[in-house]
Amino acid sequence: MDRWNTEFKTWCAITKTYEEPFIANKYTIAGKVIEPKIIDYLRKVYFMDIKTPEDIYGKDYFKKTWGDFFPNEPIFGGMWDALSFEANKPHAVIEIKTTKRVEDWKDGSPEYYALQAALYANLKGLNNVIMVCAFLEEKDYENPEAFVPSANNTIIDVFKVSERFPHFQRHIDRATEWWNNHVLTGLSPIFDEKKDENILKELRKNTISADTDIKTLINEGEILKDEIDSLMATVEEKIKEKEKRLDIIKKQIREYCMKQFRDGDEKVAIRGQRYEWVLSKSVSTDIDKTALKKDGLLEKYSKPKISYRFTQSLIEKEESA
Repeated sequence: MDRWNTEFKTWCAITKTYEEPFIANKYTIAGKVIEPKIIDYLRKVYFMDIKTPEDIYGKDYFKKTWGDFFPNEPIFGGMWDALSFEANKPHAVIEIKTTKRVEDWKDGSPEYYALQAALYANLKGLNNVIMVCAFLEEKDYENPEAFVPSANNTIIDVFKVSERFPHFQRHIDRATEWWNNHVLTGLSPIFDEKKDENILKELRKNTISADTDIKTLINEGEILKDEIDSLMATVEEKIKEKEKRLDIIKKQIREYCMKQFRDGDEKVAIRGQRYEWVLSKSVSTDIDKTALKKDGLLEKYSKPKISYRFTQSLIEKEESA
């Protein structure tokens, strides 16, 4: 709803079609430095019991939440700046802004900022919002560390969601309908050639060529190849472990079968549930080469050679009549 935004720009950001890269500037840096100063100001001057995201989620809270304090909400989300507590329970959402545009706040907090805070309150099940805005001069942007919040440069706008937005659910319904029509379908809202000029330039010059297309396929193919190789390595390692154990088992079964041979037996078979384990015996003539060299008598020193072959075969199920 703000003057710097459009529906198409919002859609591009949500669908990851295109989003301008975030670049820190003097305005964002000042806001980051001054926000904790304002929280301390509210605690000391207005005796508020305030908890920041770090108080609730701990250090590196952004990495823990990925910038969304409402993970169970499928559509809506965001990050509140702080919460005001009463009787150890959340009482109000605190939203903090910094600006040099005093004129935007002459009638209280602008609608788009108020709606942002109202959404956070609504998602938290709260009805109270505390909007705080610090008005900065150029010197404050140059040296935000020196800024000291006071009644002369900081205003507080307190309101109840039910009073400022008595039909707040209509905003939720409208946003949900927009989401269903444009995000779930992938069909963008109508763009404006002037307002969305910069985004359209980027999108139109990013037309995929044949070369780009093949590079994309190659990159995807290489990623998949690495993933498959990694999975195969894991599978092969597991197979080796099982093969090692199977070898031990086969050796023990073979030794058992050896003990079951009787005179005249050519094989011993043990039927399991799915395989038949078979040790086969074969007899052949072997030549004692040492004795043969000694006497030169081939037939005299010939002796039987016995060998065994152990196999396992899948048992075929008999078909019923």
